[in-house]
Amino acid sequence: MALLCFFLVIFLYPFSSFAQGPPSPGYYPSSRVPSIGFNQAFRTLWGSQHQTLDQNALTIWLDKSSGSGFKSINSYKSGYFSAAMKLQPGYTAGTITCFYLSNNEAYPGDHDEIDLEFLGTTPGKPYTLQTNVWMKGSGDGSVITGREMKFHLWFDPTKDFHNYAILWNPTEIIFFVDDVPIRRYARKSDETFPLKPMWAYGSIWDASSWATEGGKYKADYSYQPFVGKYNNFKIAGCGGNAPASCPPAMGSPARTGGLSRQQYAAMAWVHNNYKVYDYCRDSSRDHKHTPEC
Repeated sequence: MALLCFFLVIFLYPFSSFAQGPPSPGYYPSSRVPSIGFNQAFRTLWGSQHQTLDQNALTIWLDKSSGSGFKSINSYKSGYFSAAMKLQPGYTAGTITCFYLSNNEAYPGDHDEIDLEFLGTTPGKPYTLQTNVWMKGSGDGSVITGREMKFHLWFDPTKDFHNYAILWNPTEIIFFVDDVPIRRYARKSDETFPLKPMWAYGSIWDASSWATEGGKYKADYSYQPFVGKYNNFKIAGCGGNAPASCPPAMGSPARTGGLSRQQYAAMAWVHNNYKVYDYCRDSSRDHKHTPEC
């Protein structure tokens, strides 16, 4: 019996290890972009008293008095944007810790946004990573139309830093986690794709009305402060005033855009095992505002 157990461990261990992580995407966009110092690329936007910077590692936190946020110094009309993040364990319901692109200050009421948002949770339940793409402020001008796709992850994001990235170019948006593509949003029309220059942001804030299980669980400040940690910032792209000849960032070996077969296989693995919500598959939504579905 002991010998049988030995062989079961030897032969089954590789398969169990493989099951814990995605297949290799074969291409690693993060390796093509150097890290940049926080002060070289960003500035504090709000909540400066809730930020500390230690050797390019940024900590921001939320308590009952305030959250905190930062913003890139420059705007971009396309590019690769990433940061390594580490989240707080325990009760974090009602909070949002995020890294995203937006032009809400430049175009109030008519802004575009590309989001990577961690929705806070309760003990024993995983964080949800929400990706979202929206444009022109509120969809058709009268209703807010989100394009949310949500995931759990194949690792615990509170244990260590992991890299989260948005690649945005004139034909597509790709979201990456540790270089694994988890979502690709293609430009199918000008009306369903963000085209105006945007800035990169990060923040932690109270979104009790909707963040955790639709607002069922609120931020509980007996657990404050709620902390988000960032490092390994990377930005490479075409500035907001760059000439049309500026080459856009690509997320795959093919310079024509899209993903490689190996990247699609890795993304399919994520969708099959860790995707928990897809706006296009939500029958309760009115999809006349999301024609790409």
